[in-house]
Amino acid sequence: MNVLVVYWHPEPQSFNGAMFQRTVETLKSAGHEVKTSDLHAMNFNPVSGRHNFTQTQDTEFFKQQLEEMHAAEHDGFSVDIEAEIEKLEWSDLVIFQFPLWWFGLPAMLKGWVDRVFAMGRVYGGGRFYENGVFKGKKAMLSVTMGGPEEIYVKDGWNGDLDAILRPIHRGILEFTGFSVLAPQKVFGPARMSEQQRVDELTRYGERLKTIFSESAIEVGQY
Repeated sequence: MNVLVVYWHPEPQSFNGAMFQRTVETLKSAGHEVKTSDLHAMNFNPVSGRHNFTQTQDTEFFKQQLEEMHAAEHDGFSVDIEAEIEKLEWSDLVIFQFPLWWFGLPAMLKGWVDRVFAMGRVYGGGRFYENGVFKGKKAMLSVTMGGPEEIYVKDGWNGDLDAILRPIHRGILEFTGFSVLAPQKVFGPARMSEQQRVDELTRYGERLKTIFSESAIEVGQY
């Protein structure tokens, strides 16, 4: 199967970096084809604009969705954006690896979605949710939190983590047709012992070996 891993963390030696490496190594060892988008290493530009395209329909007023539709019809995406869209189209499973920042995606990863999930190519024309472009494909968030698990529950300090992740699960992944797998959650890796981090990586690696046998979660119940 084909797997795309989209990863962001500014420090390659971080626990997120270790999870990224474990993901790639485990899936390749299991016989899967793996492509990656290491956004920090790529120095990916998260800011949208006319540079998303090689040509524009309206030179006087910029409306991104209209320009995306024009680019989809006229092979008009910039080289970097076309490459990322093609990775999405190629994949059977997409994994986002990231630290939760301000209750959401870090800026570079959010900007990747803003630029790569292009109307006319990734969604639109009646292709949403159960009829989305990526129907039949799976997606998963692998996310680390700075604090312990007990502050990410319904009555906890930060509230229910599943509710925090729902805009990503529903508004990005399910919206474009993906079946969403249960997120891989790691709480407070910086506060763990070295052995605890090793154990977390081992558990994640074991999960990845059978990831394609997993069923989707019901995001709408959150």
